[in-house]
Amino acid sequence: MKKFLAAICAASLLITGCGGEKSASTSADKTFTYGTVAYGVAMENVGTNPHESYSGWSTIRYGIGETLFKFNEHMELEPWLAESFEQVDEFTVKIKINDAATFSNGKKVDGAAVKKCLEALIKNHDRAPRDLKISSIEADGQFVTIKSSDKMPALLNYLSDPYGCIVDVDEGVKDNIVVGTGPYKAVKVTDTQIDLVKNENYWGAVKPKLDKIFVKSITDGDTLTMAMQNGELDAVQGLPYSSLQLFKDGYKISQVETSRVYQAAFNFKTPELQDLNVRKAISMAIDKENFTRVLLNGNGAPAIGPFPANLTFGGDKVHAVSYDLDGAKKLLADSGWSDSDGDGYVDKSGKNLELRWLTYTSRQELPLLAEAAQANLKKIGIKLNVNATDNYKTFLKNGDYDIFSKAIVTAPTGDGEYYFTSHIVPGAVDNAGFYDSEQIAALENELHNTFGSDKRSELAIKMSQQVLDDCALIYASHLRMSFVMKPNVEGFTAHPSDYYEITPALEKIDL
Repeated sequence: MKKFLAAICAASLLITGCGGEKSASTSADKTFTYGTVAYGVAMENVGTNPHESYSGWSTIRYGIGETLFKFNEHMELEPWLAESFEQVDEFTVKIKINDAATFSNGKKVDGAAVKKCLEALIKNHDRAPRDLKISSIEADGQFVTIKSSDKMPALLNYLSDPYGCIVDVDEGVKDNIVVGTGPYKAVKVTDTQIDLVKNENYWGAVKPKLDKIFVKSITDGDTLTMAMQNGELDAVQGLPYSSLQLFKDGYKISQVETSRVYQAAFNFKTPELQDLNVRKAISMAIDKENFTRVLLNGNGAPAIGPFPANLTFGGDKVHAVSYDLDGAKKLLADSGWSDSDGDGYVDKSGKNLELRWLTYTSRQELPLLAEAAQANLKKIGIKLNVNATDNYKTFLKNGDYDIFSKAIVTAPTGDGEYYFTSHIVPGAVDNAGFYDSEQIAALENELHNTFGSDKRSELAIKMSQQVLDDCALIYASHLRMSFVMKPNVEGFTAHPSDYYEITPALEKIDL
Protein backbone atom coordinates (compact mmCIF):
# COMPACT_ATOMS: atom_id res chain seq x y z
CA MET A 1 0.00 0.00 0.00
CA LYS A 2 2.84 2.40 0.82
CA LYS A 3 4.40 1.80 -2.61
CA PHE A 4 1.01 2.37 -4.25
CA LEU A 5 0.43 5.67 -2.42
CA ALA A 6 3.97 6.79 -3.17
CA ALA A 7 3.44 6.09 -6.84
CA ILE A 8 0.20 8.13 -6.85
CA CYS A 9 1.94 11.02 -5.12
CA ALA A 10 4.91 10.90 -7.48
CA ALA A 11 2.67 10.76 -10.53
CA SER A 12 0.59 13.70 -9.37
CA LEU A 13 3.73 15.81 -9.00
CA LEU A 14 5.12 15.12 -12.44
CA ILE A 15 3.60 18.18 -14.04
CA THR A 16 3.17 20.58 -11.14
CA GLY A 17 6.43 20.01 -9.25
CA CYS A 18 6.94 19.42 -5.55
CA GLY A 19 5.40 22.70 -4.39
CA GLY A 20 2.46 22.58 -6.75
CA GLU A 21 4.03 25.23 -8.98
CA LYS A 22 3.11 24.70 -12.61
CA SER A 23 5.68 24.65 -15.37
CA ALA A 24 6.00 28.00 -17.07
CA SER A 25 3.82 27.98 -20.16
CA THR A 26 0.84 29.84 -21.57
CA SER A 27 -2.45 28.49 -22.79
CA ALA A 28 -1.36 29.28 -26.34
CA ASP A 29 1.73 27.09 -26.08
CA LYS A 30 1.61 23.71 -27.75
CA THR A 31 3.42 21.48 -25.25
CA PHE A 32 4.43 17.85 -25.15
CA THR A 33 5.24 15.99 -21.93
CA TYR A 34 7.28 12.82 -22.27
CA GLY A 35 8.07 10.27 -19.58
CA THR A 36 11.04 7.94 -20.05
CA VAL A 37 13.09 5.42 -18.11
CA ALA A 38 16.08 6.00 -20.40
CA TYR A 39 17.37 9.27 -18.95
CA GLY A 40 19.28 9.42 -15.70
CA VAL A 41 22.52 9.07 -13.80
CA ALA A 42 22.52 5.27 -13.99
CA MET A 43 22.47 5.43 -17.81
CA GLU A 44 25.39 7.88 -17.80
CA ASN A 45 23.44 10.19 -20.11
CA VAL A 46 22.53 13.09 -17.83
CA GLY A 47 23.08 16.45 -19.53
CA THR A 48 23.33 17.28 -23.22
CA ASN A 49 27.08 17.43 -23.82
CA PRO A 50 27.81 14.65 -26.34
CA HIS A 51 31.48 14.69 -25.35
CA GLU A 52 30.66 13.23 -21.93
CA SER A 53 30.05 9.49 -21.52
CA TYR A 54 26.66 8.61 -23.08
CA SER A 55 25.08 12.08 -22.84
CA GLY A 56 25.07 12.28 -26.63
CA TRP A 57 22.18 9.84 -26.54
CA SER A 58 20.14 12.51 -24.76
CA THR A 59 21.33 15.18 -27.19
CA ILE A 60 20.09 13.24 -30.19
CA ARG A 61 17.08 11.54 -28.59
CA TYR A 62 15.51 14.78 -27.48
CA GLY A 63 16.01 16.71 -30.70
CA ILE A 64 18.85 18.95 -29.53
CA GLY A 65 21.66 17.71 -31.75
CA GLU A 66 22.28 15.96 -35.05
CA THR A 67 25.15 13.99 -36.53
CA LEU A 68 26.79 14.24 -39.94
CA PHE A 69 25.03 11.06 -41.05
CA LYS A 70 22.08 9.11 -39.65
CA PHE A 71 20.48 5.70 -40.04
CA ASN A 72 17.22 4.92 -41.77
CA GLU A 73 14.78 2.26 -40.57
CA HIS A 74 16.97 -0.41 -42.21
CA MET A 75 20.07 0.88 -40.35
CA GLU A 76 21.56 2.14 -43.60
CA LEU A 77 23.56 5.39 -43.59
CA GLU A 78 22.00 8.56 -44.97
CA PRO A 79 23.29 12.16 -45.05
CA TRP A 80 22.06 14.48 -42.28
CA LEU A 81 24.19 17.53 -41.52
CA ALA A 82 26.46 16.25 -44.25
CA GLU A 83 25.39 16.59 -47.87
CA SER A 84 27.83 14.11 -49.38
CA PHE A 85 31.22 12.47 -48.89
CA GLU A 86 34.19 11.19 -50.84
CA GLN A 87 36.35 8.27 -49.71
CA VAL A 88 39.68 9.76 -50.75
CA ASP A 89 41.66 6.68 -49.71
CA GLU A 90 41.54 3.98 -47.03
CA PHE A 91 42.61 6.50 -44.39
CA THR A 92 40.88 9.68 -45.56
CA VAL A 93 37.32 10.86 -46.07
CA LYS A 94 36.20 14.27 -47.33
CA ILE A 95 32.76 15.41 -46.17
CA LYS A 96 30.67 18.28 -47.53
CA ILE A 97 28.49 19.99 -44.92
CA ASN A 98 24.99 20.94 -45.99
CA ASP A 99 25.10 24.63 -46.85
CA ALA A 100 21.76 25.25 -45.12
CA ALA A 101 22.79 23.79 -41.74
CA THR A 102 22.81 26.18 -38.79
CA PHE A 103 23.14 25.95 -35.02
CA SER A 104 20.19 26.95 -32.87
CA ASN A 105 21.91 30.30 -32.19
CA GLY A 106 21.78 31.08 -35.89
CA LYS A 107 25.47 30.48 -36.53
CA LYS A 108 26.32 28.64 -39.75
CA VAL A 109 27.61 25.06 -39.54
CA ASP A 110 30.72 25.00 -41.70
CA GLY A 111 33.86 22.91 -41.92
CA ALA A 112 35.61 24.95 -39.25
CA ALA A 113 32.78 24.44 -36.74
CA VAL A 114 32.73 20.68 -37.42
CA LYS A 115 36.52 20.53 -37.05
CA LYS A 116 36.39 22.26 -33.65
CA CYS A 117 33.62 19.95 -32.46
CA LEU A 118 35.35 16.75 -33.53
CA GLU A 119 38.67 17.88 -32.05
CA ALA A 120 36.92 18.56 -28.73
CA LEU A 121 35.28 15.13 -28.99
CA ILE A 122 38.51 13.19 -29.37
CA LYS A 123 40.13 15.30 -26.64
CA ASN A 124 37.44 14.74 -24.03
CA HIS A 125 35.45 11.58 -24.78
CA ASP A 126 36.32 8.19 -23.32
CA ARG A 127 35.41 5.99 -26.33
CA ALA A 128 35.61 8.21 -29.41
CA PRO A 129 39.43 8.44 -29.74
CA ARG A 130 39.74 4.67 -29.83
CA ASP A 131 36.82 4.32 -32.23
CA LEU A 132 37.73 7.08 -34.69
CA LYS A 133 41.53 7.02 -34.59
CA ILE A 134 41.57 10.51 -36.08
CA SER A 135 45.07 11.84 -36.78
CA SER A 136 44.14 15.15 -38.41
CA ILE A 137 41.18 17.27 -39.49
CA GLU A 138 41.27 19.98 -42.13
CA ALA A 139 38.50 22.49 -42.82
CA ASP A 140 37.91 24.40 -46.05
CA GLY A 141 34.63 26.28 -46.35
CA GLN A 142 31.83 23.73 -46.23
CA PHE A 143 34.26 20.82 -46.46
CA VAL A 144 36.00 18.89 -43.70
CA THR A 145 38.67 16.29 -44.45
CA ILE A 146 39.34 13.65 -41.80
CA LYS A 147 42.43 11.48 -41.76
CA SER A 148 42.76 8.49 -39.45
CA SER A 149 45.93 6.75 -38.32
CA ASP A 150 44.43 3.37 -39.27
CA LYS A 151 42.22 2.23 -42.09
CA MET A 152 38.70 3.25 -41.08
CA PRO A 153 36.09 1.42 -43.17
CA ALA A 154 33.41 2.20 -40.55
CA LEU A 155 34.36 5.83 -39.86
CA LEU A 156 31.05 7.27 -41.06
CA ASN A 157 29.18 4.74 -38.91
CA TYR A 158 31.15 5.81 -35.85
CA LEU A 159 30.59 9.49 -36.64
CA SER A 160 26.87 8.69 -36.57
CA ASP A 161 27.12 7.55 -32.95
CA PRO A 162 25.37 10.09 -30.68
CA TYR A 163 28.75 11.27 -29.41
CA GLY A 164 29.20 12.60 -32.96
CA CYS A 165 26.46 15.24 -32.52
CA ILE A 166 27.82 18.50 -33.91
CA VAL A 167 27.61 21.28 -31.32
CA ASP A 168 28.89 24.84 -31.25
CA VAL A 169 32.07 24.43 -29.21
CA ASP A 170 32.62 28.19 -29.10
CA GLU A 171 29.42 28.53 -27.04
CA GLY A 172 30.72 26.02 -24.49
CA VAL A 173 28.56 24.07 -22.04
CA LYS A 174 26.46 26.16 -19.68
CA ASP A 175 24.41 24.47 -16.96
CA ASN A 176 24.67 21.16 -18.88
CA ILE A 177 23.28 22.84 -22.01
CA VAL A 178 24.98 22.82 -25.42
CA VAL A 179 24.06 24.63 -28.63
CA GLY A 180 23.14 22.04 -31.22
CA THR A 181 21.50 21.98 -34.63
CA GLY A 182 18.30 20.08 -33.83
CA PRO A 183 14.65 21.17 -34.00
CA TYR A 184 14.57 21.90 -30.27
CA LYS A 185 16.96 23.52 -27.82
CA ALA A 186 17.37 22.89 -24.12
CA VAL A 187 16.60 25.71 -21.69
CA LYS A 188 16.86 23.77 -18.43
CA VAL A 189 18.66 20.51 -17.68
CA THR A 190 18.72 18.55 -14.41
CA ASP A 191 19.44 14.95 -13.47
CA THR A 192 15.74 14.14 -13.84
CA GLN A 193 14.36 16.50 -16.48
CA ILE A 194 15.13 18.38 -19.68
CA ASP A 195 12.99 21.36 -20.71
CA LEU A 196 13.03 22.19 -24.41
CA VAL A 197 11.71 24.97 -26.61
CA LYS A 198 11.29 25.21 -30.36
CA ASN A 199 14.44 26.08 -32.31
CA GLU A 200 13.21 29.03 -34.36
CA ASN A 201 16.38 28.81 -36.46
CA TYR A 202 15.98 25.16 -37.39
CA TRP A 203 17.52 24.56 -40.79
CA GLY A 204 15.67 21.41 -41.84
CA ALA A 205 12.94 21.27 -44.46
CA VAL A 206 10.39 20.09 -41.86
CA LYS A 207 10.02 22.67 -39.09
CA PRO A 208 9.32 21.80 -35.43
CA LYS A 209 5.64 21.97 -34.57
CA LEU A 210 5.66 22.15 -30.77
CA ASP A 211 6.48 25.15 -28.60
CA LYS A 212 7.69 23.36 -25.48
CA ILE A 213 8.68 19.82 -24.57
CA PHE A 214 9.25 18.43 -21.09
CA VAL A 215 11.31 15.23 -20.91
CA LYS A 216 10.90 13.63 -17.50
CA SER A 217 12.97 10.79 -16.07
CA ILE A 218 10.58 8.35 -14.36
CA THR A 219 12.38 5.14 -13.48
CA ASP A 220 9.63 3.59 -11.35
CA GLY A 221 7.41 1.51 -13.61
CA ASP A 222 4.27 1.92 -11.49
CA THR A 223 4.65 5.70 -11.42
CA LEU A 224 5.23 5.84 -15.17
CA THR A 225 2.19 3.67 -15.86
CA MET A 226 -0.06 5.68 -13.56
CA ALA A 227 1.05 9.02 -14.95
CA MET A 228 0.20 7.87 -18.47
CA GLN A 229 -3.15 6.49 -17.36
CA ASN A 230 -3.96 9.74 -15.57
CA GLY A 231 -3.31 11.76 -18.71
CA GLU A 232 -0.36 13.63 -17.23
CA LEU A 233 1.96 12.49 -20.02
CA ASP A 234 1.52 12.65 -23.77
CA ALA A 235 3.84 9.71 -24.42
CA VAL A 236 6.08 7.28 -22.57
CA GLN A 237 9.06 5.06 -23.28
CA GLY A 238 10.02 2.06 -21.18
CA LEU A 239 6.75 0.99 -19.60
CA PRO A 240 6.95 -2.34 -17.77
CA TYR A 241 6.01 -5.01 -20.26
CA SER A 242 3.24 -6.12 -17.96
CA SER A 243 1.69 -2.63 -18.30
CA LEU A 244 1.55 -2.50 -22.10
CA GLN A 245 -1.74 -4.40 -22.23
CA LEU A 246 -3.35 -1.54 -20.29
CA PHE A 247 -2.85 0.74 -23.31
CA LYS A 248 -4.04 -1.46 -26.16
CA ASP A 249 -7.33 0.46 -26.40
CA GLY A 250 -7.55 4.22 -26.75
CA TYR A 251 -3.80 4.77 -27.24
CA LYS A 252 -1.22 4.46 -29.98
CA ILE A 253 1.72 2.10 -29.63
CA SER A 254 4.83 2.19 -31.83
CA GLN A 255 7.12 -0.83 -31.56
CA VAL A 256 10.35 -1.93 -33.22
CA GLU A 257 12.93 -4.64 -32.81
CA THR A 258 16.28 -3.26 -31.63
CA SER A 259 19.78 -4.52 -30.99
CA ARG A 260 19.52 -3.73 -27.27
CA VAL A 261 20.44 -6.91 -25.44
CA TYR A 262 20.29 -7.97 -21.81
CA GLN A 263 23.74 -9.40 -21.19
CA ALA A 264 25.81 -10.63 -18.25
CA ALA A 265 29.61 -10.46 -18.28
CA PHE A 266 31.71 -12.87 -16.24
CA ASN A 267 34.48 -11.23 -14.20
CA PHE A 268 37.63 -13.07 -15.26
CA LYS A 269 39.41 -11.78 -12.15
CA THR A 270 37.22 -14.08 -10.06
CA PRO A 271 39.23 -17.32 -9.59
CA GLU A 272 36.22 -19.62 -9.83
CA LEU A 273 35.14 -18.01 -13.12
CA GLN A 274 38.48 -18.59 -14.79
CA ASP A 275 37.26 -22.18 -15.23
CA LEU A 276 35.45 -22.56 -18.55
CA ASN A 277 33.33 -25.39 -17.11
CA VAL A 278 31.97 -23.09 -14.41
CA ARG A 279 31.16 -20.29 -16.87
CA LYS A 280 29.56 -22.77 -19.22
CA ALA A 281 27.50 -24.33 -16.42
CA ILE A 282 26.18 -20.93 -15.38
CA SER A 283 25.35 -20.11 -19.01
CA MET A 284 23.45 -23.38 -19.33
CA ALA A 285 21.39 -22.56 -16.25
CA ILE A 286 19.93 -19.35 -17.71
CA ASP A 287 16.45 -20.03 -19.11
CA LYS A 288 16.31 -17.43 -21.88
CA GLU A 289 13.01 -18.69 -23.30
CA ASN A 290 11.22 -18.36 -19.96
CA PHE A 291 12.77 -14.94 -19.28
CA THR A 292 11.58 -13.59 -22.63
CA ARG A 293 8.19 -15.28 -22.69
CA VAL A 294 7.17 -14.77 -19.05
CA LEU A 295 9.17 -11.95 -17.52
CA LEU A 296 9.28 -9.84 -20.69
CA ASN A 297 5.73 -10.86 -21.70
CA GLY A 298 7.05 -11.82 -25.13
CA ASN A 299 8.36 -8.31 -25.84
CA GLY A 300 11.62 -9.45 -27.29
CA ALA A 301 13.43 -12.48 -28.61
CA PRO A 302 15.73 -14.95 -26.81
CA ALA A 303 19.31 -14.01 -27.66
CA ILE A 304 21.99 -16.32 -28.94
CA GLY A 305 24.78 -13.80 -29.38
CA PRO A 306 25.13 -10.04 -29.07
CA PHE A 307 23.25 -9.18 -32.27
CA PRO A 308 19.60 -9.83 -33.23
CA ALA A 309 18.71 -12.13 -36.10
CA ASN A 310 17.49 -9.29 -38.35
CA LEU A 311 21.08 -8.10 -38.87
CA THR A 312 23.33 -9.72 -41.47
CA PHE A 313 25.75 -10.61 -38.68
CA GLY A 314 22.96 -11.52 -36.26
CA GLY A 315 22.27 -14.23 -33.74
CA ASP A 316 20.98 -16.93 -36.07
CA LYS A 317 24.47 -17.15 -37.62
CA VAL A 318 26.08 -18.34 -34.35
CA HIS A 319 25.38 -20.94 -31.68
CA ALA A 320 25.53 -20.94 -27.89
CA VAL A 321 25.06 -23.51 -25.15
CA SER A 322 21.47 -24.56 -24.54
CA TYR A 323 19.45 -24.47 -21.33
CA ASP A 324 20.37 -27.73 -19.62
CA LEU A 325 20.42 -27.99 -15.81
CA ASP A 326 21.60 -31.61 -15.77
CA GLY A 327 24.40 -30.81 -18.18
CA ALA A 328 25.38 -27.84 -16.03
CA LYS A 329 25.58 -30.03 -12.93
CA LYS A 330 27.83 -32.47 -14.76
CA LEU A 331 30.22 -29.71 -15.81
CA LEU A 332 30.51 -28.53 -12.21
CA ALA A 333 31.17 -32.08 -11.08
CA ASP A 334 33.83 -32.48 -13.77
CA SER A 335 35.61 -29.47 -12.26
CA GLY A 336 35.48 -30.93 -8.75
CA TRP A 337 32.44 -29.09 -7.39
CA SER A 338 30.10 -31.27 -5.32
CA ASP A 339 27.72 -30.83 -2.39
CA SER A 340 29.87 -32.62 0.20
CA ASP A 341 28.00 -31.30 3.24
CA GLY A 342 24.43 -31.58 1.96
CA ASP A 343 23.60 -27.89 2.34
CA GLY A 344 22.29 -27.65 -1.22
CA TYR A 345 25.33 -25.84 -2.61
CA VAL A 346 28.34 -27.30 -4.33
CA ASP A 347 31.69 -26.80 -2.68
CA LYS A 348 35.37 -27.48 -3.22
CA SER A 349 38.19 -27.41 -0.68
CA GLY A 350 35.65 -26.55 2.00
CA LYS A 351 34.28 -23.48 0.18
CA ASN A 352 30.85 -23.12 -1.38
CA LEU A 353 30.55 -21.81 -4.93
CA GLU A 354 29.07 -18.42 -4.04
CA LEU A 355 29.00 -15.53 -6.52
CA ARG A 356 27.94 -11.86 -6.63
CA TRP A 357 25.61 -10.68 -9.43
CA LEU A 358 25.67 -6.91 -9.94
CA THR A 359 23.03 -5.01 -11.92
CA TYR A 360 20.93 -1.85 -11.76
CA THR A 361 17.24 -1.06 -11.37
CA SER A 362 16.63 1.71 -13.91
CA ARG A 363 16.22 -0.97 -16.57
CA GLN A 364 13.29 -2.64 -14.88
CA GLU A 365 13.85 -6.05 -16.44
CA LEU A 366 17.44 -6.41 -15.21
CA PRO A 367 16.49 -7.19 -11.59
CA LEU A 368 14.02 -9.76 -12.96
CA LEU A 369 16.82 -11.40 -14.92
CA ALA A 370 18.96 -11.43 -11.77
CA GLU A 371 16.19 -13.05 -9.73
CA ALA A 372 15.60 -15.68 -12.41
CA ALA A 373 19.33 -16.43 -12.54
CA GLN A 374 19.46 -16.66 -8.76
CA ALA A 375 16.63 -19.21 -8.68
CA ASN A 376 18.07 -21.35 -11.48
CA LEU A 377 21.65 -21.29 -10.22
CA LYS A 378 20.40 -22.58 -6.89
CA LYS A 379 19.06 -25.60 -8.79
CA ILE A 380 22.60 -26.48 -9.87
CA GLY A 381 24.09 -25.74 -6.45
CA ILE A 382 25.47 -22.24 -6.93
CA LYS A 383 24.60 -19.53 -4.42
CA LEU A 384 24.04 -16.20 -6.14
CA ASN A 385 23.87 -12.96 -4.19
CA VAL A 386 22.14 -10.18 -6.15
CA ASN A 387 23.07 -6.52 -5.80
CA ALA A 388 20.62 -4.41 -7.85
CA THR A 389 21.56 -0.77 -7.42
CA ASP A 390 21.80 2.35 -9.53
CA ASN A 391 25.03 3.01 -7.64
CA TYR A 392 26.53 0.10 -9.54
CA LYS A 393 29.48 2.11 -10.87
CA THR A 394 30.99 2.22 -7.39
CA PHE A 395 30.91 -1.57 -7.19
CA LEU A 396 32.33 -1.86 -10.70
CA LYS A 397 35.18 0.47 -9.80
CA ASN A 398 35.94 -1.47 -6.62
CA GLY A 399 35.66 -4.87 -8.29
CA ASP A 400 32.86 -5.93 -5.94
CA TYR A 401 31.13 -8.29 -8.35
CA ASP A 402 31.56 -11.60 -10.14
CA ILE A 403 28.92 -11.15 -12.84
CA PHE A 404 27.75 -7.79 -14.16
CA SER A 405 24.46 -7.58 -16.02
CA LYS A 406 23.41 -4.62 -18.15
CA ALA A 407 21.32 -3.60 -21.14
CA ILE A 408 23.39 -2.44 -24.11
CA VAL A 409 22.63 -1.48 -27.70
CA THR A 410 25.13 -3.61 -29.58
CA ALA A 411 24.77 -2.24 -33.12
CA PRO A 412 23.72 1.42 -32.88
CA THR A 413 26.03 2.28 -35.78
CA GLY A 414 24.72 -0.50 -38.03
CA ASP A 415 28.11 -2.22 -37.84
CA GLY A 416 29.34 -4.95 -35.51
CA GLU A 417 32.70 -3.41 -34.69
CA TYR A 418 31.19 -0.83 -32.33
CA TYR A 419 30.20 -3.49 -29.81
CA PHE A 420 33.51 -5.30 -29.85
CA THR A 421 35.66 -2.18 -29.45
CA SER A 422 33.53 -0.86 -26.59
CA HIS A 423 32.82 -4.08 -24.65
CA ILE A 424 34.88 -7.05 -25.79
CA VAL A 425 38.43 -6.34 -26.92
CA PRO A 426 41.17 -6.22 -24.25
CA GLY A 427 41.20 -2.83 -22.59
CA ALA A 428 37.81 -1.72 -23.95
CA VAL A 429 36.16 0.98 -21.85
CA ASP A 430 33.16 -1.21 -20.97
CA ASN A 431 34.91 -4.58 -20.83
CA ALA A 432 33.56 -5.15 -17.31
CA GLY A 433 34.65 -8.79 -17.27
CA PHE A 434 38.29 -8.08 -18.19
CA TYR A 435 37.92 -10.64 -20.96
CA ASP A 436 41.25 -10.94 -22.80
CA SER A 437 41.32 -13.10 -25.90
CA GLU A 438 44.17 -13.25 -28.40
CA GLN A 439 41.75 -14.58 -31.00
CA ILE A 440 39.39 -11.64 -30.46
CA ALA A 441 42.26 -9.15 -30.65
CA ALA A 442 43.46 -10.66 -33.94
CA LEU A 443 39.98 -10.75 -35.46
CA GLU A 444 39.31 -7.16 -34.39
CA ASN A 445 42.53 -6.04 -36.04
CA GLU A 446 41.36 -7.76 -39.23
CA LEU A 447 37.85 -6.30 -38.96
CA HIS A 448 39.22 -2.83 -38.37
CA ASN A 449 41.13 -2.98 -41.64
CA THR A 450 38.45 -4.61 -43.77
CA PHE A 451 36.25 -2.75 -46.26
CA GLY A 452 33.01 -4.17 -47.59
CA SER A 453 29.86 -5.00 -45.60
CA ASP A 454 29.82 -8.71 -46.47
CA LYS A 455 33.39 -9.32 -45.32
CA ARG A 456 32.82 -7.21 -42.20
CA SER A 457 29.72 -9.23 -41.36
CA GLU A 458 31.67 -12.49 -41.69
CA LEU A 459 34.28 -11.24 -39.23
CA ALA A 460 31.64 -9.98 -36.79
CA ILE A 461 30.08 -13.47 -36.84
CA LYS A 462 33.46 -15.09 -36.12
CA MET A 463 34.05 -12.73 -33.22
CA SER A 464 30.60 -13.38 -31.78
CA GLN A 465 31.19 -17.11 -31.97
CA GLN A 466 34.56 -16.78 -30.24
CA VAL A 467 32.93 -14.92 -27.34
CA LEU A 468 30.29 -17.64 -27.11
CA ASP A 469 32.85 -20.45 -27.30
CA ASP A 470 34.71 -18.84 -24.40
CA CYS A 471 31.44 -18.30 -22.49
CA ALA A 472 32.72 -14.82 -21.72
CA LEU A 473 29.22 -13.36 -21.58
CA ILE A 474 25.63 -14.54 -21.39
CA TYR A 475 23.16 -12.99 -23.82
CA ALA A 476 19.64 -13.37 -22.48
CA SER A 477 17.21 -11.47 -24.71
CA HIS A 478 16.95 -8.74 -27.32
CA LEU A 479 14.53 -5.94 -26.58
CA ARG A 480 11.46 -4.84 -28.48
CA MET A 481 11.17 -1.11 -27.84
CA SER A 482 7.72 0.39 -27.34
CA PHE A 483 6.43 3.97 -27.34
CA VAL A 484 2.92 4.48 -25.93
CA MET A 485 1.20 7.77 -26.72
CA LYS A 486 -2.12 9.54 -26.64
CA PRO A 487 -4.21 9.21 -29.82
CA ASN A 488 -3.57 12.84 -30.83
CA VAL A 489 0.20 12.36 -31.02
CA GLU A 490 1.69 12.08 -34.51
CA GLY A 491 5.22 11.54 -35.76
CA PHE A 492 6.51 9.72 -32.68
CA THR A 493 7.97 6.46 -33.98
CA ALA A 494 10.26 3.86 -32.42
CA HIS A 495 13.49 3.42 -34.41
CA PRO A 496 15.75 0.34 -34.46
CA SER A 497 18.81 2.44 -33.60
CA ASP A 498 17.20 3.29 -30.23
CA TYR A 499 18.13 6.96 -30.44
CA TYR A 500 15.92 8.96 -32.76
CA GLU A 501 12.90 10.00 -30.70
CA ILE A 502 11.94 13.69 -30.75
CA THR A 503 12.05 14.89 -34.35
CA PRO A 504 10.52 17.74 -36.37
CA ALA A 505 7.71 15.35 -37.33
CA LEU A 506 6.44 15.21 -33.72
CA GLU A 507 3.02 16.82 -33.48
CA LYS A 508 -0.12 17.00 -31.34
CA ILE A 509 -3.28 17.33 -33.39
CA ASP A 510 -6.86 18.23 -32.48
CA LEU A 511 -9.17 15.24 -32.54
